Amino acid sequence: MPRTGSAYLPLHDGAAPPWLFQRMARLSRYVLLTLSEEFGPREVLRRLSDPFWFQALGCLLGFDWHSSGLTTVVCAALKEGLRGAERDTGVLAAGGKGRTSRRTPAEIEALAERFSFPPGPLVYASRMSAKVDSAALQDGYQVYHHTIFFTPDGHWAVVQQGMNEATGYARRYHWLGDDVEEFVCEPHKGVVSDAVGSALNLVAREAAPARDVTAQLARQGPERIARELERLRRLELPRRHHLGPEDFDPRRLEAGLLRAYERQPRDFEELLGTEGVGPKTVRALALVSEVVYGAPASYRDPARYSYAHGGKDGHPFPVDRDTYDRTVEALKRAVERARLGQRETLDALRRLSRALPQEC
Repeated sequence: MPRTGSAYLPLHDGAAPPWLFQRMARLSRYVLLTLSEEFGPREVLRRLSDPFWFQALGCLLGFDWHSSGLTTVVCAALKEGLRGAERDTGVLAAGGKGRTSRRTPAEIEALAERFSFPPGPLVYASRMSAKVDSAALQDGYQVYHHTIFFTPDGHWAVVQQGMNEATGYARRYHWLGDDVEEFVCEPHKGVVSDAVGSALNLVAREAAPARDVTAQLARQGPERIARELERLRRLELPRRHHLGPEDFDPRRLEAGLLRAYERQPRDFEELLGTEGVGPKTVRALALVSEVVYGAPASYRDPARYSYAHGGKDGHPFPVDRDTYDRTVEALKRAVERARLGQRETLDALRRLSRALPQEC
């Protein structure tokens, strides 16, 4: 995936005030209703998976144009805006920040029961996207927010975010299910970050040999891996290696390695999906794979704005509540009239978009 730019997403104190969040949720509802009416639910997912469109949406909703909170608050507003409008938009949402993100599988299953669809594939997509960005891609950002948007027929998009506590900056990861050929090979639609640095990237295309070897090593048992790690701890490795044996205590890795051995994973995806296999286990296997078996991992970092209503912090100008409310009402009327066969307003919006310059 080529890098096409970067965005700084610093941690900001404070929260969206209730009067603004309520408006964000209402405007979100009518933006999604309009998109779904015009282009269908799958196009809604495609837009949400675009990191730059998502950033612009946050600006439209009036949130901080560049803070890490844009991700969490916009996803919360979208989820709230969809509540009760799932049948009209054809889009559902689950997950959120912190402890809410860990309830994502249960939320998907509850929605599956309500709207009669099989939850299994969506639960798997949610779990694997989170596992990739926390264990297979180790870039210094701890994932703490995860939201999945999906349709009852199985299409999905994921927006999740990690925080680097040392720098106070965030990194946002976007996924689109329709574009994921393999969960463990170049799966992202986009990654928005403050900067590009060094990352253990086992989902890079060029890391395929390392993925194969790590799965083979996991099938051989923890004792062998522990022996190799102990031996490596006594070696002086070249400075070019990003992984160091001093980072590992083989005894503390035993539980994860044992679970992987008991699972006997067929490939790296199945290894990654094993419960109890986390970042340290993956790093240990990658180190042995690279140093002992000559199958190097990749260290390529995959990382690569528009105002209508102002911003929460008054930049570039304070939120104009009256204009915000008029925007919501205008979209609401347009959607309601379109469903009654009166499409003049939506047709006018479409003509306006075609008349605007396509390049700056």
